[in-house]
Amino acid sequence: MGFAKLHSAQVTLLTPHIIDIEVDIANGLHSFTIVGLPNKAVEESRDRVSAAIKNVGLTSPKQKNQKVVISLAPADLKKEGPIFDVPIALAYLLASGDVCFDPAQKIFLGELSLDGEVRAVRGILPLVQKAVARGFTEIFVPYENREEAAIISGITVFGVKKLIDLLAHLDTQHVDTKNTQRFFGDVLCAQPRTEIMYTTHNHEHTLEDVHGQEHAKRALEIAAAGGHSVAMSGPPGTGKTMLAKAFCELLPPLSFQEILEVTAIHSVSGQLQQSSQTLVTQAPFRSPHHNASFTSLIGGGNIPKPGEITLAHRGVLFLDEFPEFDRHTIDSLRQPLEDKIVSVSRAKGTAQFPADFILIAAMNPCPCGFHGVKGKECLCSAINLNTYRRKISGPIIDRIDLWTTVEKVEYKTLTQEHNEQSGEKNTKESVAEIKQRIITAREIQQKRFIAHGLTIKTNSQLHSKFLASVAPLSYEVTELLNTSAQKLDLSARSYYRVWKVARTIADLSYSKNIEVTHMLEALHYRPQNT
Repeated sequence: MGFAKLHSAQVTLLTPHIIDIEVDIANGLHSFTIVGLPNKAVEESRDRVSAAIKNVGLTSPKQKNQKVVISLAPADLKKEGPIFDVPIALAYLLASGDVCFDPAQKIFLGELSLDGEVRAVRGILPLVQKAVARGFTEIFVPYENREEAAIISGITVFGVKKLIDLLAHLDTQHVDTKNTQRFFGDVLCAQPRTEIMYTTHNHEHTLEDVHGQEHAKRALEIAAAGGHSVAMSGPPGTGKTMLAKAFCELLPPLSFQEILEVTAIHSVSGQLQQSSQTLVTQAPFRSPHHNASFTSLIGGGNIPKPGEITLAHRGVLFLDEFPEFDRHTIDSLRQPLEDKIVSVSRAKGTAQFPADFILIAAMNPCPCGFHGVKGKECLCSAINLNTYRRKISGPIIDRIDLWTTVEKVEYKTLTQEHNEQSGEKNTKESVAEIKQRIITAREIQQKRFIAHGLTIKTNSQLHSKFLASVAPLSYEVTELLNTSAQKLDLSARSYYRVWKVARTIADLSYSKNIEVTHMLEALHYRPQNT
């Protein structure tokens, strides 16, 4: 009786795919079949589609004696979610002759409610990027997803509230000379390009809220400038958590490409719908609890999904009470800290997710928190203390660039700082000054990498084989590094990481070369006693 074909798309893991929707209608007893490896949500779309078609004033497929076969191609790719509701409804109506339009170069996405409203779906941004790459000229998305979709140029975006609006827009061949339409709906207008608005984020804590701890603040400055990971150790109540939460304000704003990358990940994971965000323009900050499962942190499941470390991509992963995490979970950070990706292997295949984040770990010196603290008695047994320390393996220690101690602050420091009645002028740097120095240091790194033909962004990403050419050392500094590495018994990985930290410290000093003072400071951040 009829055949029609149009296009949709879906995201599998983090990869977008164009899906062809084919509908064949033949005479026979009523049946409505969806083929092409649909999951339960896709199979249920036949009921949503049938009800939506009936409620826009057309005859439901269930009221006709006909055999309807809907094919989702490619057939070997599992189809998931309700994103195909709108294209299935349109393809059926096109095949049955109820509507007439040209589906060429158009792509349709969206879930249908029973009354014909179009609901928001996940993963719109990467799907629009894929549509542009494949040469589509128009894309129809749920109204709530329109701003996210319109960040991509090169394609016309239409936000759709109801199925009847979409039919009125597409079925122009039924408009007669008196301009009367078969379908009466709201006019669909092309969505204007979404402009990225960098708004000032109101951080819960700033560095200025933390009194004292200048050594830890300096470590965080170095970490922000070079993308290095940090571990802070100290007794409870000394400001470790506040320092970690204040760290994000030191990071430079995300570039346009990074905004697309991070927003796509959060869109696929459903984080944008939960937070009512349109775009992620600030570096993400993820802080999972220490009882979080391995899968929730790393990612996985029967159908692998991104975990916390992928949601922290281009941002910060803060692990408070670091040794309280499961040993297996802590050791699973080895690959992402080294390769900036995480691989999740299952029987059905292997998935790779991006995981380029800055790790900030905070820990107490012992389970009770007072080991080695003056004036406090440690209640931990030797066995408990040893077990606590062994949670952090040598390979993880090697992969964390900066280790710093957060000591107990003297009480007079809490009242002296910012105390106008003390009569002392405040000579401490403002957060704005520190952030500007970090931005300048990153610009210096970018110019250096471009000059050497590298596409990386920070010193922490610099491969060891390029260190000698990109960050050369003088004879004096080389001797210092080699002698210190022998005394500290550094591994080869730690050796190169100290080198990269020294390069970042030199960039913060606007120094062309790595000097002895820069290397000494970098060596100071290696753990003396974990």
